[in-house]
Amino acid sequence: MGEYVTDAVVDITDVVCPITFVKVKVALEELKSGQILAVRMKDGEPVQNVPRSVKDEGHKVLKLLPNEDGTYTLIVKKEEGEH
Repeated sequence: MGEYVTDAVVDITDVVCPITFVKVKVALEELKSGQILAVRMKDGEPVQNVPRSVKDEGHKVLKLLPNEDGTYTLIVKKEEGEH
C-alpha cells in the first residue's frame, strides 16, 4: 500500500453520510493543488458515495484500497478547480 505518498489523512469511519463527505471536503480544502489525501472509511454508503462526490468536486480519485480490518482507504489527488 505504499504506492502513494500522502500529504494528509482523514478518518471518517466514525461518521455517517452526509458528514462523511463534509469531512473529506474540509480536508481537501486545507491541501494545495496536487497534494494527496488518504481517506479511511467503512464499506457500504461511504465507499459508494464519497468517491463519486470527490469526482463531482473536480478532484481525481487515484485508488480505492481494501484494508485488513474491513475498512477502505481512498487515495485522492486535489485538483485546482474553477468554481
